[in-house]
Amino acid sequence: MPETIPRPDYVSRGRVGTPTGRQIQDQQSLERLRTACTVAAEVLSVTGEAVEPGVTTAELDAVAHAAYVERGAYPSTLGYKGFTKSICTSVNGVICHGIPDSRPLEEGDIVNIDVTAFVEGMHGDTSATFAVGRVNDATRALIETTREATLRGIAAVRPGEPLRRIGEAIEPFAASRGFGVIREYGGHGIGATFHADPHINHTVVPSDTARFEVGMSFTVEPMLTAGRPVYHQADDGWTEHTDDSMISAQFEHTVVVTSDGAEILTVTREGLSPAGILPR
Repeated sequence: MPETIPRPDYVSRGRVGTPTGRQIQDQQSLERLRTACTVAAEVLSVTGEAVEPGVTTAELDAVAHAAYVERGAYPSTLGYKGFTKSICTSVNGVICHGIPDSRPLEEGDIVNIDVTAFVEGMHGDTSATFAVGRVNDATRALIETTREATLRGIAAVRPGEPLRRIGEAIEPFAASRGFGVIREYGGHGIGATFHADPHINHTVVPSDTARFEVGMSFTVEPMLTAGRPVYHQADDGWTEHTDDSMISAQFEHTVVVTSDGAEILTVTREGLSPAGILPR
C-alpha cells in the first residue's frame, strides 16, 4: 500500500480511536462518505467481474487491492483487529468473514465479496454474492431472495420509526421463500468509524425500540441460509461456517437516513451496484 494513501487510525495505533456512537452526518461529512461509498461500489464491481471458475479468492483479493490503490483508497479490513486481507471472500457455506486463500472457485459455487473503502476519513462498506459460472435454480433463488431482502430492509427505513422495521421487512420475507436469517450478525453504524452503534437487526426483535434519525448512516447486510441459520467459527478466529454446511448468501449497502426514507450510498458514479438498487 503506497505511503501516500491515508490509513485508518487502528492500523498504526492497534485500536479504534474514533467515536463508536451513532454516526450522524452533516452536509460536509456526508459528501466525504459518499466518496468512500462510491469507491467501495466500484471496487466491488471490478472484483465481481473477475469471478469465474478456476480463480482463487487470493487472486480476487489482489484484484480488489489494486482497485483500491488505483482510487487512492485504503482497504478498511487490512490490519483491522489482525485481519490480513483487503476483502472478505465467503464461499458457499461460509456466512461471513472468509479469508482469501489459494482455493480455486469451482463451477456452481457462490462467493460473497465484502469490500470496505477508507477515503477522506470515511469508510464505505458494501458486499454482494456472485455465482461462479452456472448455478442451479435453488442457489439462484437464494441469491436473488437475499438481494431483494436487503433492498426491502432499506426501503422500510423512515425517520422516527424504530430500527426493528428493517428486521420486520427482511425475516418474514425470507421465511416465505424457505430461507433462514442469521440472527446474531447485523448491520452497524458506519462513517468515520468502521463499526459503530447501533446494531441493525435483520430478524424481528420486538424490544428494538431505538429510532432512525435524519443523517444517521449505517449498513444493511442480511445473511440468508438455505438450511438452519446456525453457525460456528473456524480456528482462524474469523471465518463463520453454517453448521449444516448449507449455502449462505449476503448483500450489503451503506445507507443514510433522509427526510423521507433512506438513500443507498454504495453505488457507482453511474448509480449502479452488484448489490442492487432501490426502484425509482
